[in-house]
Amino acid sequence: MASRADNIASNMNLGNFAKATELRQRIWFTIGALIVFRFLSYVPLPGVNPAALQNLADLGRGGVLELFNTFSGGSLERMSLIALGVMPYITASIVVQMASALHPTLAALKKEGATGRQKLNQYTRYGTVFLCAIQGYFLAAGLESFSAQNGISAVVEPGYMFRVGAVISLVGGTMFLLWLGEQITSRGIGNGVSLIIMAGIVAQFPTFATNLFEGGRTGSISPGIIIGFMIMVVILILLISYVERAQRRLLVKYPKRATQNGMMQQDNSYLPLKLNTAGVIPPIFASSLLLLPLTISQFAGNSVDTESTFGGVIVTLNQYLAHGQPIYMTLYGLGIIFFTFFYTAVVFNPEERAEDLKKGGGFIPGIRPGKRTADYLEYVLTRITVVGAIYLTLVCVIPEYMIAQTGIPLFLGGTSLLIVVNVTVDTLSQIQSHLLAHQYGDLIKKAKLKGRMR
Repeated sequence: MASRADNIASNMNLGNFAKATELRQRIWFTIGALIVFRFLSYVPLPGVNPAALQNLADLGRGGVLELFNTFSGGSLERMSLIALGVMPYITASIVVQMASALHPTLAALKKEGATGRQKLNQYTRYGTVFLCAIQGYFLAAGLESFSAQNGISAVVEPGYMFRVGAVISLVGGTMFLLWLGEQITSRGIGNGVSLIIMAGIVAQFPTFATNLFEGGRTGSISPGIIIGFMIMVVILILLISYVERAQRRLLVKYPKRATQNGMMQQDNSYLPLKLNTAGVIPPIFASSLLLLPLTISQFAGNSVDTESTFGGVIVTLNQYLAHGQPIYMTLYGLGIIFFTFFYTAVVFNPEERAEDLKKGGGFIPGIRPGKRTADYLEYVLTRITVVGAIYLTLVCVIPEYMIAQTGIPLFLGGTSLLIVVNVTVDTLSQIQSHLLAHQYGDLIKKAKLKGRMR
């Protein structure tokens, strides 16, 4: 039976935006911040020749750089101030999260509440600065080596001064994006960092759509492929929207407590276990590892000796790990399954959850508190993770196969679809929560007015 909150939520309409002044201000602030992000993606690094960057960008097609370029909204191929995007922060946060689950000192910080989380966030920022400095230096050095090997003068004055300036600019650009994301989270709507990643992906949609329909007009892409691709995208969006909200809710009961009327009442609650606990991390990890040999050969360029053992291994790996190859598709699917189980085990600790339930006096009906509860949680989580891993594999492998067979760009890969749909659903949920709170506020005001009239 639908609750009162569900009934109110079902009656929401766009006319409620006219009354929700605070929500409108939050939405406008979010849009303004994302516009600033898009403007920054066109500001080039100091000492870089923007006219020569397109030729250099073509050399990095198909590697890890293309994946990161998709997440940064094309900032990487334009070598802008925010070329690294927020990926160093994502990497640092994953490392800190995994370390907090394995290292006793960080695990103790995690249990300290708000103070511990603040310290972990500070460690994440330090890690972000460190990763930005390392990646920025190698990016500047790689830009110079590309220019030297291919005769493309993308750097006006190569040298250490250019590398130092590039590192400082890239670190400042990434940290500004983090600050902008925090402002969106606190003063706007939705998660700021996630919205920045989504905005970068969506910003390439007009170019993708133009190229797709232009290919249909010129005959390079058949109309049947275009229609089939659009149907596939719609089906995948519906599947992602349904599965990402799917939960396995475990009933949790608490001891009977005395109410104000002297009656004994037993509280019931639910422990929600998401079907896809790992999120979009498994496909990012799997694709990054598989594309690493291609990226190494692209950076090495002509310096790779194909007659040597190392060069022969790199060339062979590039041949078998190309997009659409059977070995690549198989390893990609197996990598997603492995990282799904691995990351789920990192972010969800059954023993810790069982201990929290025991301290709070809660228990799962039919299961003894303590180790039995931890074993049961691990059993249920393993079963639903199998379904989640299969779902992630299908969502990511099917678009990769279609892209390899049709030659459509990587823009609408499974990872991009997962990010866009997840962030959109979460943002709409927050908008709905704000509208629901506003309607409850109106109901309380009306009730107070009626009480005064009486």
